[in-house]
Amino acid sequence: PAPASALSFYLQKIEDGHLNNSLGSPVQADVYFPRLIVPFCGHIKGGMRPGKKILVMGIVDLNPESFGISLTCGESEDPPADVAIELKAVFTDRQFIRNSCVAGEWGEEQSSIPYFPFIPDQPFRVEILCEHPRFRIFVDGHQLFDFYHRIETLSAIDTIKINGDLQLTKLG
Repeated sequence: PAPASALSFYLQKIEDGHLNNSLGSPVQADVYFPRLIVPFCGHIKGGMRPGKKILVMGIVDLNPESFGISLTCGESEDPPADVAIELKAVFTDRQFIRNSCVAGEWGEEQSSIPYFPFIPDQPFRVEILCEHPRFRIFVDGHQLFDFYHRIETLSAIDTIKINGDLQLTKLG
């Protein structure tokens, strides 16, 4: 076990939010604690751009209702930050819904999927690939759908928020 002083340093780092702010080095985060805390809010260094990929790995809770992954333009709650893409897995009706919110207005929700990829109490891997006209969403290596950008300035998309009935194991 780590000496008390080192442990209290790590706990302090967790409390003051430094670890929750970096998607830059998920390996380093794993050293401090194996599960990232949900709800999670982290900074995407340099924002999004074509070719950039966000990786979210986790385990669905045993009796899940839903969980969400959002890429937003900052963390502001009031006024609410623009949401470039919000992915919401709803277990009751087995839907994987996506939408965006620009200037306080939610757009048209999209919900068609070839199959529902999430299983209670099982691990998953979601990849959000940013391309020039769209996000491509992969779950466990299979492309599930595309979501065309509704926010023009990709670099402004600099925050990831994750909440709901899951445990996070890795972000990158």
